[in-house]
Amino acid sequence: MAQIRIENLRKDFGSFTAVQSSSFTIEDGEFFMLLGPSGCGKTTTLRMMAGLELPTSGHIFLDGDDVADRPASKRDIAFVFQMFALYPHMNVRRNISYPLVSQGMNRAEVKRRVEEVAGILGIEDILSKPVGGLSGGDRQRVALGRAIVRRPKAFFMDEPLGALDAEFREHMAQELRALHDRMGATTVYVTHDQLEAMQMGDKIVVMNHGVVEQFGVPQDIYDWPATLFVAGFIGSPPMNVLEFDGMVGSGSDHVMLGDARIEVPRQLAGAHGALGLGVRPENVHLDEAGPYRGRITATEYLGTTQIVTLDTAHGEVKARIPSDRPARTGQTVGLRFEAGAITLFDMASGRALLSEANREVLHHG
Repeated sequence: MAQIRIENLRKDFGSFTAVQSSSFTIEDGEFFMLLGPSGCGKTTTLRMMAGLELPTSGHIFLDGDDVADRPASKRDIAFVFQMFALYPHMNVRRNISYPLVSQGMNRAEVKRRVEEVAGILGIEDILSKPVGGLSGGDRQRVALGRAIVRRPKAFFMDEPLGALDAEFREHMAQELRALHDRMGATTVYVTHDQLEAMQMGDKIVVMNHGVVEQFGVPQDIYDWPATLFVAGFIGSPPMNVLEFDGMVGSGSDHVMLGDARIEVPRQLAGAHGALGLGVRPENVHLDEAGPYRGRITATEYLGTTQIVTLDTAHGEVKARIPSDRPARTGQTVGLRFEAGAITLFDMASGRALLSEANREVLHHG
């Protein structure tokens, strides 16, 4: 398929900058997620990669060729939108075959390719049906079929499951990922849903206000967020961040939260002033021997686990603990944080401080 390389990509709409100097590489065959909240620049980035928008500046390399100034028709990619964009007056077979017929392909090859794609998608039985009466899931399969049948260098998908209900959306997400794996395609997928991105993606770019906040594999982004935005956007519940005024030196292996000494990964850069201690809920433990204290304000039962919300001197903390662990609202308990899983943040810049635990991820992200 194709490697896609983005270098210093920028898009201005008048005085508004939608995308600011983005750079990342999508390797051949990857399922790549562009993730972020509404208005963050992810769809604009995808549209520039597809040739539907021309960048203000920067480069877009498709298989080594700079295609930034080429129209979509010259880029050999297939685009799948959230709204299925099917031709209502045509049946399923004619919808899928339309790109091939438009290219002047011979009828026997068109028939062979359409039937091959219908087999991959499991829609052989609806090829003669009009698209108007199809379910949302079948309409989405037809839209995918029309993209796949061309055998493009890359597939670009803009929230293709956004119009489906939650249960069917999860099912189609699994089908899309399986389809990608069977075809060995390069797929770029836009979503605002962090769970969808974490479940489906080989790599993720997290965007906010037109800026790439972090780029990497899902596990690294979850474990070692590069910024406060990523820490808060990824995870459900998101990472806890306890704010404190203090100083941490290069080589430090602890910080002080009031009178509590909290062990942290050895720091590789110093900072002082407003700092934040970031820790995921599953790395917070209720432990009477723990150095920190909190008062339980709420519990949420989730089957095998429960989310316990605590009020502390430095902000709210959520802990994900086993359901059989006693936790009573109003109770004051000791807290222990897993030292190796802590990220420190500079609250002024919003960026993570470099430590022995996260240096490889942040240096390469």
